[in-house]
Amino acid sequence: MKNEVCARFGIEFPLFAFSHCRDVVAAVTNAGGFGVLGAVAYTPERLEEELGWIDDHVGGRPYGVDVLVPGRIAKEAEAPGGLDTLLAAVPAEHWDFLAGLFEKYGVPAPALDAGSDPRAGGAGRQVTREGAGELVDVALKHPIRLIASALGPPPPVMVERARAAGVPVAALVGTVEHARRQVAAGADLIVAQGGEAGGHTGEISTMVLVPEVVDAVAPLPVLAAGGIATGRQMAAAMALGASGVWCGSVWLTTEEAETLPAVRAKMLAATSGDTVRSRSRTGKPARQLRSAWTDEWDSPDSPGPLPMPLQMIVAEGAMAPIGKAAEAGNEGARQLVNYFVGQVVGQLNTVKPARQVVYDMIEEFAGALERLNAFTGD
Repeated sequence: MKNEVCARFGIEFPLFAFSHCRDVVAAVTNAGGFGVLGAVAYTPERLEEELGWIDDHVGGRPYGVDVLVPGRIAKEAEAPGGLDTLLAAVPAEHWDFLAGLFEKYGVPAPALDAGSDPRAGGAGRQVTREGAGELVDVALKHPIRLIASALGPPPPVMVERARAAGVPVAALVGTVEHARRQVAAGADLIVAQGGEAGGHTGEISTMVLVPEVVDAVAPLPVLAAGGIATGRQMAAAMALGASGVWCGSVWLTTEEAETLPAVRAKMLAATSGDTVRSRSRTGKPARQLRSAWTDEWDSPDSPGPLPMPLQMIVAEGAMAPIGKAAEAGNEGARQLVNYFVGQVVGQLNTVKPARQVVYDMIEEFAGALERLNAFTGD
């Protein structure tokens, strides 16, 4: 395939794969696409290890990194004191509610207080401005070809450091207004993400959002995201004016994915109606599999999700033991466990290697173009 995105990034297909799994990133990059590692869950030390591994496995082919840099977070996240301050900022009623969930569903509970799983505090720490800056610094030490800001306009320091390293900056948007702000902040590539997508999304659908954003930011290239897992959907996105696609959910049921087997089984059985936009995992609206976890946090009996990153501390610290219990066969844990995924989950009904997913999408894309071209034939 030939267009400005392929030429700029040195790729065969304008197919960008967002994943928290290094194996998926490497597999897509090696298949001719562009893998993007989601770094929010990593400490700087762990990110250094992951990117070093990718460097060793892609042979100089291009890949990128996505860092979560929210524009607005809980004020406690920027206060001095680090992890202890963040943990102490979680109200007692939220720890009590969480303890009640473990008891209600019969899941062995960890210590749900200021001494809870430090992995959760680490995840929460990385979405502060300081923590995200550390991840940016690590990423730019590697031969990445793109750095993406997942929430809010990329901060000036991120743009400045990327520019100095010769690395383009991408930004995800859910409205035209967001897109204009991202361009003003210095973004080189816009990802128009519809509400169908997994993870943090707005409410506007991909079909409506993409052409609006394309027109608003021209001549900057736009990638379409949300509800794209097949070649036909990729062709539709390109017909709307996108220069490529940004996919996340489709990789969650690949052989390489980080998805827990219990969650993967849920995804393979799910329909497009089995997801929900909920603040229960991160504190901001994020589409995920509907489960007992989302139902309980969104119920009238809940104290309500906390702002980011405090809800991440509560949720991610709990999801580690819940996931472990689900894999051990605990039925209550299987009801609670979930993960971020878009409405396209209804089409994810087989397990394939990530490389095969790339090839299948491109083959189907070509078939879709042939069908469209037939309309103008003699």
